[in-house]
Amino acid sequence: KNKLRDYKEAIQDFNKAIGINPNFAMAYNNRGIAKGNLGDYKEAIQDYNKAIEINPRHGTAYNNRGLAKDRIGDYKGAIKDFNRFIEINPKHADAYYNLGVAKAELGDYKEAIKDFNKAIELNPKDADAYYNRGYAKGKLGDYNGEIDDYTKAIELDPDAADAYHNRGLAKVELGNYKEAIQDFDKAIEINPNYISAYHNRGLAKVELGDYRGAIQDYNKAIEVNPNYAKAYYNRGLAKSDLGDYKGAIQDYYKAIEFFLILQWHTIIEGLQK
Repeated sequence: KNKLRDYKEAIQDFNKAIGINPNFAMAYNNRGIAKGNLGDYKEAIQDYNKAIEINPRHGTAYNNRGLAKDRIGDYKGAIKDFNRFIEINPKHADAYYNLGVAKAELGDYKEAIKDFNKAIELNPKDADAYYNRGYAKGKLGDYNGEIDDYTKAIELDPDAADAYHNRGLAKVELGNYKEAIQDFDKAIEINPNYISAYHNRGLAKVELGDYRGAIQDYNKAIEVNPNYAKAYYNRGLAKSDLGDYKGAIQDYYKAIEFFLILQWHTIIEGLQK
């Protein structure tokens, strides 16, 4: 039932199993997975705690607890759990991958790359490991290395829209705007509602002096998300470059309006926490 995504019923079944055998570590682990799939990460962590209490060498429970901690932003706690899993099972590629992701969340990109290297060594077909290693390289300014990793990720997963998009961003950093546009084209082909791809393709077109083409892309980004402040702002800049100052001012006002709305929502969410 867990695999069929009937998570609530699965939890009831695991409750019964635990009722019959309170020391059934795997039932706690699997109930934690079901709870995590329902977004209840704190409850899931409690189940993983119990599984580990019953069986301190339950590697999967450490890994799953690490994933749940990652989800709630406890990256340091997640790293401890992934390291413990690796101590128990040093040949598990996913553990190194998860460890790298958590370190990247903390901005420790150099160490994250080492973990992604190990994950790739153990599983050379892991497109996500190449993708995330590429992202980490980009954060360190290694744009050529970033491009190489996204290219490998695309070879392994040709429908990886994010890999095309981010490879395009790396090419922009290197001033290769025409090839960047080709990557944004491909990302949009895979995902026609890819807002960032439209927006960033527009920015690349501006660098090539194609202001009208850029405006078309900003129009599309706004069509997908009418509250996208950046698209209004950059469309305003492109209109200004074409001498449409009235249209530019209207876009700047829109950008300010939606930026202030976004800031207000952020403040409200912060007060509600």
